[in-house]
Amino acid sequence: MFTNMLKAKLHMGTVTQAELWYDGSCAIDSNLLKLAGMREFEQIDIYNVNNGERFTTYIIKAEAGSGIISMNGAAARRVQVGDRIIIATYGQFDEAEMEAHKPKLVYLNEDNSIDRTANTIAVQAVS
Repeated sequence: MFTNMLKAKLHMGTVTQAELWYDGSCAIDSNLLKLAGMREFEQIDIYNVNNGERFTTYIIKAEAGSGIISMNGAAARRVQVGDRIIIATYGQFDEAEMEAHKPKLVYLNEDNSIDRTANTIAVQAVS
């Protein structure tokens, strides 16, 4: 049996563009894709922190070093430029793979520069 698990995420990215009539769905700076281990045309889930929207689309490449995170086509209707989003990819893992798997987590600053990377999330404590 396989289990869907988080493969990678870009955490708290900022939407830089929303292009309703552009071909493609979510353009992401190629350097960010490489660091997170994400691929062009890979399915992604996007979670809009500003408005609570959650939707599925796919990746297209944006210019390396540009900091671009652009929602294109129908996805442009789910965001506003400046919204903070989480972009996640998932993979299917068997029991042995799950034991060794560590997701690639890339935390972004407001300008989509890299704040830090990790492969674990701290245990949430009672507040």
